Amino acid sequence: MIPRRPVTAALAALLASATALPVGRGRMPDANPPYYLLYPLDTGLDGPPLADTHDDITLVYQVTSVSGPDPTRPGSAGTLDQAELLADKARAAILGRDPASGEWSHPLTIPGAKVMCRELDVEPGGTTDPTDGIISYVQRFRLALTPA
Repeated sequence: MIPRRPVTAALAALLASATALPVGRGRMPDANPPYYLLYPLDTGLDGPPLADTHDDITLVYQVTSVSGPDPTRPGSAGTLDQAELLADKARAAILGRDPASGEWSHPLTIPGAKVMCRELDVEPGGTTDPTDGIISYVQRFRLALTPA
């Protein structure tokens, strides 16, 4: 069976490396916006019985792009433009491919597992919180893995 924790760690590292922005795993990172929040969601198993270690796994992750006030500008707030730019960067980081080779632009390396598929699961889009000037943008990505 493929454990989820290394997949979550690898996806967080990929997102942070490809975007050069902080990523909080299930919580706000120790940084001011902009940043990403990564949440593990659904898990699906496919293949042999659970006792067999050669089953495939499908994992869904939510990536929330968080835009916020500029700490150097009093009275500023997050913007939808910034939230959409963050979402575009996350989508490119996770789903982007090299046009010449077809390989992923940013490898997702997980010990003992091979990524068979990366896809956008659902993209509800942007939401605002008028009380604190934060705008967030939600995307969910589905990863299918098989034992290496």
